[in-house]
Amino acid sequence: MWIWDKKKDAERSLKNYFSLDNFPEIKGYDFEKNFDFKEFLKSYKNMGFQGSNLGAAISIFQEIIEKKVPLYISFTGNMISSGNRELIAYLVKNNHVKAIVTTASAIEEDIIKCIKPFHLGSFEIKGSFLLENLIGRIGNIFVPADRYVYLERFINEVFKNIYKQQKEKNKIFSTHGLAGEIGLYIEKNEYTSKKCKESFLYWASKNKILVFCPGITDGTLGDISVFFKRNHQDFVIDITEDNKFLTSMLMNEETAASLILGGGISKHFLLNAAIFRDGFEYSIYLTTAQEFDGSDSGGDQEEAISWSKIKPNAKRIKVVADATITFPLLISSIIKKRIIEPTH
Repeated sequence: MWIWDKKKDAERSLKNYFSLDNFPEIKGYDFEKNFDFKEFLKSYKNMGFQGSNLGAAISIFQEIIEKKVPLYISFTGNMISSGNRELIAYLVKNNHVKAIVTTASAIEEDIIKCIKPFHLGSFEIKGSFLLENLIGRIGNIFVPADRYVYLERFINEVFKNIYKQQKEKNKIFSTHGLAGEIGLYIEKNEYTSKKCKESFLYWASKNKILVFCPGITDGTLGDISVFFKRNHQDFVIDITEDNKFLTSMLMNEETAASLILGGGISKHFLLNAAIFRDGFEYSIYLTTAQEFDGSDSGGDQEEAISWSKIKPNAKRIKVVADATITFPLLISSIIKKRIIEPTH
């Protein structure tokens, strides 16, 4: 064993060894004391492994919110499939977000959940059984096919509205313009109006927070657009306007922060726009993707620094864990309301 091989050397130079006394001590939360939620969150810093990375993310996130640093969020559609939708809506409703970059499925599912819910199922169930019963599966979340019938009706009405403006006013919509129209229509539509205040798109429209969707055709929105385009050959959505607008926003920020849930096109679109300002000053990744295959989804922050997407001296951390576990803990760290004690 290495310690015995080095024993004599260690005994001779014991006084000169590299001391770790100033390093944080690894220690978990003491549940023998009265439970204090704030102290519990702080204890993650000293947990070790990804627990310590989560503790660092909590500290960085609290600083972003306290200093009112403009926060740009990107997330994949599965965040809206899951219960993280409500947490994202909370951030948007309370103006903690400057802009959002997301995927087509996030927009679709935010609309659908204003109509009918998704349901908890199982990771193990046979795909053939679900296919026969017209149920789609997102991990262990089940989505009956009838949801997409309502979605198609909703989106067709939105497309008709923006196409009318295109023809009558020569107005070409970007994806952030389309998302804004959807957010407004959620409040008016007969299917979605009752639950409109649960929608992040609704609150984004109300608070004038832009939602960019670079992969707008990658999903049901794209499927519906195929049929709409067949009947309206000159129908256009201008995605280049999104690049122009987002880069302009970031270039005008003195300081900017990014919070990235998952990877994919939404992550790359946001980080790539930050190149125009030499990167973000703050950045938090919550992801399960690894860097070993060279994908942008798994790319770590050192890689992002090499492309000027994050500044070399940025306050940053990557937490490698499921965002349905880490994101709720992150959001809980900025809640100021009193925690209600259970009654006995």
